[in-house]
Amino acid sequence: MFKKIIASLLAIVLVWTIVPTSSHADELDGLTLEKEMREMISRGIIKGYTGGKVYPKAEVRRSDFAAFLARTLKLQNEIPNFVDVNKSAAVAGEIGAIQKTGFMTGTLDGKFMPDKVITREEMALTMSRVLEAHNYTRTGQDIIIEDHKSFTLNGGIVAAQWLASVDLMKGGSGTQGPKSFIFKPKDSSLRDQVAAVLYRFIQLEENMTTPEPPKPPTEPEQPNNPDAYKVGSIQNGKVVETSAQYKSYDEALKVLSNSNDLRVIVKNKDIIKMKTGLAFAAATPGNTTIIYEDTAFKQQLTYVQKGRELKHRGSGPDYAIIEIGGRTGYVKHNEVDLVPKELVTGRDSYKSQNGLLYHSTYNNLSKSYGTYVTGPAPDSLVPNRDYYSYDGVRFTDEAGRIQATEFQYFQFLSARVASVYTAQQLDAVIQQLLTERQATGASRYANATTKSKLVGLGSKLKTLEGQHRVNALFMLAAAIHESDFGVSEKAMTCNNLFGIKAYDSSTKVCETKFAKPEDSVNSFVGDYMNKNYLNPLGAYANGAVSGNKSVGANVRYASDPDWGAKIAGHLYTIDSKLGGKEYKRLTLGRINYYNKYNGVNVRTSPGVTNSNLLFSYKPKPLGEDDLFGYPVVIVDEVTAADGQKWYKIVNDMNPLHNGKPTPEFVYVLSELVAVSSNKK
Repeated sequence: MFKKIIASLLAIVLVWTIVPTSSHADELDGLTLEKEMREMISRGIIKGYTGGKVYPKAEVRRSDFAAFLARTLKLQNEIPNFVDVNKSAAVAGEIGAIQKTGFMTGTLDGKFMPDKVITREEMALTMSRVLEAHNYTRTGQDIIIEDHKSFTLNGGIVAAQWLASVDLMKGGSGTQGPKSFIFKPKDSSLRDQVAAVLYRFIQLEENMTTPEPPKPPTEPEQPNNPDAYKVGSIQNGKVVETSAQYKSYDEALKVLSNSNDLRVIVKNKDIIKMKTGLAFAAATPGNTTIIYEDTAFKQQLTYVQKGRELKHRGSGPDYAIIEIGGRTGYVKHNEVDLVPKELVTGRDSYKSQNGLLYHSTYNNLSKSYGTYVTGPAPDSLVPNRDYYSYDGVRFTDEAGRIQATEFQYFQFLSARVASVYTAQQLDAVIQQLLTERQATGASRYANATTKSKLVGLGSKLKTLEGQHRVNALFMLAAAIHESDFGVSEKAMTCNNLFGIKAYDSSTKVCETKFAKPEDSVNSFVGDYMNKNYLNPLGAYANGAVSGNKSVGANVRYASDPDWGAKIAGHLYTIDSKLGGKEYKRLTLGRINYYNKYNGVNVRTSPGVTNSNLLFSYKPKPLGEDDLFGYPVVIVDEVTAADGQKWYKIVNDMNPLHNGKPTPEFVYVLSELVAVSSNKK
């Protein structure tokens, strides 16, 4: 496992001056981390202040840590594009270098917050990204962090476990054995602590790049044991296993980690561990792969259709660790195909063309591609260049560096917001879309303008919108997607416009048959969206948006990981044809607070009283970079009598609850909400 970042460190004139180590004797003598501080000073990574002091117990700001990390990794300076970083500042080039790697990111409004003190949890998260970029295997699942309730950042606990397992950061000894620690995640990171973490990382890298010991004599071939673990390399486009067999996963992992040639661990011909590569949902009896929130496979997070790409984050003896939609989950080995990078034949990608963002999807089982438009392309993406994303919000280059973070408006717009368009306008745009389909000459679209089951649905959609508080355009977009513009076999034969009960494992044409197309719309709204998906009290409530595999109806309604993005693409197309009156009409936000024991309270008026609590959002992890809390629509900001700021938001509840009407707008503390997309 060699270093991946090789660059020359440019000399920079700083306001600090490097002072010989010997002059710091009074400051550093007797310091617990004296050796680490002196080593990092001698390497020029930690520098002193004017006057010869290094202040080992001083708090470290984000700008300081970026500079220390850039020097440790020997990165070349880059120009930062954070709005609050002066490009002529002494450490601007090093902040820019770290920004380019994606190890440290800023806020959605482009701020780096250079003067903010970096906490131990933030340092752990940053260093976990460094380890991941250097292809280290994620470990530490057995580490106990006793003050885990103090963590608030998504991935913080996992990062702390990983860093503790490789001796980069630990904290105080815990009370539950040698693998338990008190981490103190919200404590400030001090200069001597930072020096120690970076020094240990350098040691870790140096130890991993030492020459391999001579290979032992070839052992006699052993009888094949299907329960044994083997290791293998990639040769001539295939996996070549060694003859050695190992009784445990840990034994095989040790051999794999100590070799530069070996790439995988294999059990019964299946790859269960690889150094680098992609993961894909496997062919299973149900044609879907279930992703769990825990390694015991007790709590389902979501599910994905066979053949689709997942981000590989590591493996254990019984599971693979993957990321999808900005959430980390666990998959059984027999439900995922791990493909080493040398054997990858295709993958998903995004491309900006003519101002629109095109998503090219790849199915690893059928070796086939598909393409659709998600909406407008982020301005920072270079046209006709490939980018990659596992959540449709954060877009990276091939090296994994984040190049854009942007929410597609219609993908994260609440379906509780009424459309501005009339029934007549909806019928007109349906005819326009069908005319375009018919003009393609494809046989399935022949006579689409008259035979499609979408014809004349405008009035029905607007009526249901008024009765059930479900956006008419959302219903139309879902019907277009699920029924192929109303001409699919299920639509024509069964009047089923929404794929209702069309499970991946089913071979029937009509799992559910409706007397009229309008009846399937009633079922979609009443039996599904308002019962379980949009309603925050529903069984599958993850936010009242189409969303992705971390948030919204897409989490549990469809196995297609891009269902929500495809709905959003149709919404953008429909709105564009009707004059673009909906796009960015409102300000979108997201709940930015997570506590595993208590959800966020939503009230009927600003302020806290004994009678104004309407409901509480269920506790929901925020996902990578805290981007995937419950989406909300921000209508206004008001101040309560006690001076606290509250956001007036669109109510996610059904219009009737227990026979009583619910308000259209509700209130949530503004400090618990982050803005995702500003209105025009």
